[in-house]
Amino acid sequence: MRYSARARRRGTRVAFALTVLLALPGLGACREDHDEPMLIRIATGSPTAVYHAFGESLAAILNRELPQVRAEVMVTAASAENVQLLNAGKAELGFTQADVLPADPGPDPSVVAVARVYDDLLHLVTTADSPVRSLADLRGRRVSVGAAGSGTKITVDRLLSVAGLGNAKVQQEQLGLDDSVAALRAGRIDAFFFSGGLPVRAVAQFAEHTPTRIVGLGEWTIPLRQNHSEVYVPRDIPRSVYGVDLVTTVANPNYLVVRADLPEALVREVTRLLMERRSELAAAHPAAGRMSPRSAIATLPLPLHPGAVDYYRASKP
Repeated sequence: MRYSARARRRGTRVAFALTVLLALPGLGACREDHDEPMLIRIATGSPTAVYHAFGESLAAILNRELPQVRAEVMVTAASAENVQLLNAGKAELGFTQADVLPADPGPDPSVVAVARVYDDLLHLVTTADSPVRSLADLRGRRVSVGAAGSGTKITVDRLLSVAGLGNAKVQQEQLGLDDSVAALRAGRIDAFFFSGGLPVRAVAQFAEHTPTRIVGLGEWTIPLRQNHSEVYVPRDIPRSVYGVDLVTTVANPNYLVVRADLPEALVREVTRLLMERRSELAAAHPAAGRMSPRSAIATLPLPLHPGAVDYYRASKP
């Protein structure tokens, strides 16, 4: 069994291009455009957020190492839009927070997982001289709750609801990360939320030039778990990340997901490169370096794609 697994790993690399071409619907011996690469669109997020940095690095690896693939990165509103794009057949891979996914994906979901990649931490960012020191202090204030179609917006809607701050008790602006930073810098909003892996580059750049406070949200983890989903966990944002005082906040895992109809051989290779090129991915963003085959398979409630399952089984020592 151990020898077989090793042999399969070697064989897949040699035969990958032919396998993918033959496995794709509509491609066979009668097709004459065998040299045309398969387009892999990776749905990410804001250009200054983690999904985009991760996706750019992954696309470069796929383009370099899989000659029959042409990978492209899509700038999106992030999690919710990414899942919508995959369901609509307008993307092949994408990143999403776990709390965006249905609690019961059903027996035959159209979107499945490749890996759990890292945890998103919910940031509530304001200026150091702001009166906003707790979630309750947002009452009546202008706050960016994340772009429509983002995972941030979904998490924040739930957070404000359990905190009794729904029903227009907060003046909500639906801004993406870059627009949120610009609005806070200009004084057009009092604070903004963003959910991302540490560090979020746009937050780090803001904190570098503007005295900043990140508001702790850890106490709301249990109410969120009780009312919505057990994916939520408390996580710390250390002082070393942004140069501000340590706070505990709400976190939830995020996944690299894929259309279920993608060929098994292709998804196996994507999974292999995701795991074997972790150091390169980590150079693009440290959050990528926190992956491991052991943690990657924890994608409940979403099942793993059969190609990913095949890789993880074969990679066991």
